[in-house]
Amino acid sequence: QLQLVESGGGLVQPGGSLRLSCAASGFTLDGHTIGWFRQAPGKEREGISSISESGRSTKYADSVKGRFTISRDNAKNTVYLQMSSLKPEDTGVYYCAGDPSIYLSLVASMYDYWGQGTQVTVSS
Repeated sequence: QLQLVESGGGLVQPGGSLRLSCAASGFTLDGHTIGWFRQAPGKEREGISSISESGRSTKYADSVKGRFTISRDNAKNTVYLQMSSLKPEDTGVYYCAGDPSIYLSLVASMYDYWGQGTQVTVSS
């Protein structure tokens, strides 16, 4: 069974940092573009970052550029999202998604495989 599993979410104060992980089960992430998405209550799912198969190319939404960093370790079959300078508006459920046939997309419908999500809450 092909599965992505997110971890690392939690409660953090404004200005704090968190690192999310996206691990693959049943397949290797090597060869897949990976994207991170988030969804706040009452809002549509937003694409925030994507990384190419090799990890050499990345893409960010303007809302997180300069604060979030996406990376991957194919040997560990894991993709990471380092989040810094967190703001209350970063609160939401964060999802990772994968697809073997696209390149650096922030469009949710382009991805085939999805995780169940991890909650991130930024609040004092």
